[in-house]
Amino acid sequence: MSNTKYTYAVARIRALEVSLFSDAFISQLLACRSAQQVLQSVIEKGWGDISLGNDAEAVLKCEEEKAWNVIRDVAPDMSVFDVLAFPKLYHNLKAAVKEVYTGSRNPALYYDDCPVPGEEMRRIIENREFSRLPGNMARTAQEALDTLLHTGDGQLCDILVDRAALDAMEEAGQKSGEPVIEDYADTMVAIADIKIAVRCQKTGKSADFMRSAMAQCRSLNVDQLIRAALSGAEEIARYLEGTSYAGGAESLRESPSAFERWCDNRMIETLKSQKYETFSVGPLLAYLVARENEIKTVRIILTGKQNGFEDDVIRERIREMYV
Repeated sequence: MSNTKYTYAVARIRALEVSLFSDAFISQLLACRSAQQVLQSVIEKGWGDISLGNDAEAVLKCEEEKAWNVIRDVAPDMSVFDVLAFPKLYHNLKAAVKEVYTGSRNPALYYDDCPVPGEEMRRIIENREFSRLPGNMARTAQEALDTLLHTGDGQLCDILVDRAALDAMEEAGQKSGEPVIEDYADTMVAIADIKIAVRCQKTGKSADFMRSAMAQCRSLNVDQLIRAALSGAEEIARYLEGTSYAGGAESLRESPSAFERWCDNRMIETLKSQKYETFSVGPLLAYLVARENEIKTVRIILTGKQNGFEDDVIRERIREMYV
């Protein structure tokens, strides 16, 4: 693969990186007195567009679409970004299966900035046109709908789709032929598995339940993680201490939100080395993840301010920035 194919794309991304939010700007947002002030501050930085006014959710959605549009503009090959699109794609599948089952309609449930937008996903499920879905998703869609129709068990349906999404990410990472994408996908799957272990330990789920929810990945041993979860929260932390997720053990002992934050920060840390790459897809992936991280952080601050949370409580949930 010619290294030069990314040179132009990386140059464009470098020019855009200067407008990513710094930790200092995030602190300024945290110091704002109201959600309205926070929104005003990001709008002044060019977020949203003139037609959206002061609709916070619309501004955040607009920024997600902008981030993806940048990548679509510059990327020589969009297929390597499947890994990042899968969470939204499979979320749409879950929403469509449930809507078809209940006969309800709520377009706001869907993402439109992914390979199969909401309305289209709903039509595919409604008309049972599963073969129009990419990869193994056709089989998952049929299985999820059948499961819900026969059992009425929404949780079972969720587990089935979530597990398929993780398997698809791991596979797409390996297929990408790009080490940075492969590592990213594997880390995402491992973190999802750890979160499943933590939740299942709290709710006393069985080993079989965990096995059906978790996906295999390179950086964790799923069987050992399940054994640890069956033995208690401390055992999960102890197991992690012997893996490349050792930093997560400490935050896991602290609180669920500290662990969530650690997970996101770990992704950003992993990608920081891409700032010095010039000839690979890495900087494009890093930019997209950095933008998503930035949007998530602004959402956390907005929600915190709307609900009158103390600044310290919001700060505990705030992510580290890429720049």
